[in-house]
Amino acid sequence: MGVGISLSSLSSAVANQGGIGIIAANGIGMIEPDYFKDGRAANIKGLRSEIRKAKAQSAGIIGVNIMVALEDFQELLKTAIEEKVDAVFLGAGLPIKNLPVAQLREAGVQVVPIVSSARATNLIFSMWKRIYHDVPDAVVVEGPKAGGHLGVAQADLEDDAFSLETVVPQVKEALAPYVEEFGKPIPLIAGGGIFTGEDIYKIMKLGADGVQMGTRFAATDECDADIRFKEAIVACSQEDIGIIKSPVGLPGRAIINDFLTSTTERKRNFSCPWQCLAGCQAEESNYCISMALNNARKGNLKSGFVFVGSNAHRVSAITSVGELIHELRQEYAAALFADKKTIFTEVAELAARLKHEYKVTEQRARELKDSYLQALANGPIPDTIASAKAELKVVNARLSHIQHAITEKLSEVFQDGSQQTANF
Repeated sequence: MGVGISLSSLSSAVANQGGIGIIAANGIGMIEPDYFKDGRAANIKGLRSEIRKAKAQSAGIIGVNIMVALEDFQELLKTAIEEKVDAVFLGAGLPIKNLPVAQLREAGVQVVPIVSSARATNLIFSMWKRIYHDVPDAVVVEGPKAGGHLGVAQADLEDDAFSLETVVPQVKEALAPYVEEFGKPIPLIAGGGIFTGEDIYKIMKLGADGVQMGTRFAATDECDADIRFKEAIVACSQEDIGIIKSPVGLPGRAIINDFLTSTTERKRNFSCPWQCLAGCQAEESNYCISMALNNARKGNLKSGFVFVGSNAHRVSAITSVGELIHELRQEYAAALFADKKTIFTEVAELAARLKHEYKVTEQRARELKDSYLQALANGPIPDTIASAKAELKVVNARLSHIQHAITEKLSEVFQDGSQQTANF
């Protein structure tokens, strides 16, 4: 979401509605007055403070998103463990080496890497298995329609091979052996371009167990950013949304404004408080991304910009977290009902066809039985009796198959519907 967009207010509001409220750790120290004196210390102080405030406001699930590429990644992760958050979401790099897995397990902190491909999933899980004799607890699959930094090359953003709909089933398949070997479920959370409850239903049909949403929640009353930040999302058009090359070397999706345009037109005077991101090339990009995102958080869009997903232009108003989640649940239920209604129609048509076939087959069974009994009455005619008996056996088997087909199809529909409803 950016710097300071999801802190204690938004995360606790989401958790209170039954979701996983996530605090973004990147640049979190910028909310502290001493950030420019000691960024590392301010980040730890800010993260600890926001976790405690979120927990005070909610008994729900609170997690922390920490970028692996952050220079103070280890310190932030240690702080999250000390505060015993429910989960840490680790992206912008592969969370493989030098992880305090034993401490994470002891503190009851779930580990959730953020990936964009089955290949990255396999790499993380296979290395965890080798190094830690363990595997992460869940995985977030982030597609190319997400806001902020993207894990897909700019040239591949429109390629269907990298779409969320393509990658989710691939990651689900990649997780299957680890689910079996370690004997535990590994939920798959899909994110990037999810906008409606219908979108949630569709991606869950493809194998997702839940979804991650950012942009729509950034435009809520409880979002920790300034009202001008939220208004920028509501006001943006589809043409305003574009891809930038971030100073960290990754493509990112944002609302293109005068600030971003100015970074490519003229040399700007700026300074970075400290090298907070490994490999960040602020001088070449002509701005400090952490400072720009923090300015946006404060509503100063002349000196900053807003990261958004591809559907940001569809946000029509600022709403509350409760109202948004209620809307998503209603849309999800409507999509589920519409889908099941279609399936029930198909089942009814199948049942009608099978009923007709059943009657024809049943009639043939009676005829064969009569022929068999007649053959016995007329005397031993081995060939006729054997033929009638064999055909009767086949027909009876067909009757059983038809009955089973109807029962199985109905059971499949009801079980799938119950599972989808339970998941949301």
